[in-house]
Amino acid sequence: MDGEQRTNTRRTVLRAAVVVGALAAVRGLFPSGDGAPDAGPRQPSPAPESSAAAAGPPPSAEQAGPASGPGPYRLRPMAGETSRSGPGTSPPHPDVAFQLSTDSREVFLTFDDGPHPAYTPDVLRILRRHGARATFFVIGENAVEFPGLLRAIADDGHAVANHTWSHPQLTTLPPGAVRSELGHTSDLIEDVLGTAPDLARAPYGDWDEPSLSICNALGMSPVGWAVDSQDWTMPGAGNIAYTVLDQLRPGAIVLSHDGGGERGQTVEALAWYLPRLLDEGYRPVRIEP
Repeated sequence: MDGEQRTNTRRTVLRAAVVVGALAAVRGLFPSGDGAPDAGPRQPSPAPESSAAAAGPPPSAEQAGPASGPGPYRLRPMAGETSRSGPGTSPPHPDVAFQLSTDSREVFLTFDDGPHPAYTPDVLRILRRHGARATFFVIGENAVEFPGLLRAIADDGHAVANHTWSHPQLTTLPPGAVRSELGHTSDLIEDVLGTAPDLARAPYGDWDEPSLSICNALGMSPVGWAVDSQDWTMPGAGNIAYTVLDQLRPGAIVLSHDGGGERGQTVEALAWYLPRLLDEGYRPVRIEP
């Protein structure tokens, strides 16, 4: 091992130690959504990214036919980027954005599976405190229960995007069901906010040609991720924070979750790593089509 490799190894070890140590202090300071102190990092769980409840969109929408062939997608991803996280993840598709071109140190924080009445307000408070913007990929079944949280997300200047109605793996569904999952959620968002979403993310990052065609026909650009925080595995807040800091680069889209399970670790990690990203010159912004 040469001198430069030894230096990089020492830097990595020290950075991980700093993250874990600082998070111990954060746990005592940052309250959880119900007003009680957060209990701190929990034991890792092997469970994958959780889906919402099983009830689907209205049966009448299931009868819709497939979309017409895809036209030009609004977002143009950088070539060669991949998204390989979560169960069932498909190979990278050239029309899905994993990282966006930028002339500055912009990064794109995204939060999936909400809104959640406890964790979404916590995430919003942290982002607001630091003047950061993000993109929230919401589940229709959750959004219909908490429309006020959709308004809170939009009122804070964040983007509200489509993550299907009930979080199925789109590549296992017939075209009519895909159209229903995406279309019903877009209709709900438009009803609540007055504007339909122009971004969508497939559960598990799993797109295929029919689902991409339907996404495009509904006026949305497909979005993946370049950095998976791994918060869906519940590895501990320190591991989540270190993963984001270690893998971040300009233009990267970062995957995290504000719903779909217990997300106290995500909140705790965000409270620690977000000011560090700002200190390093990064600027978290929302994804714009």
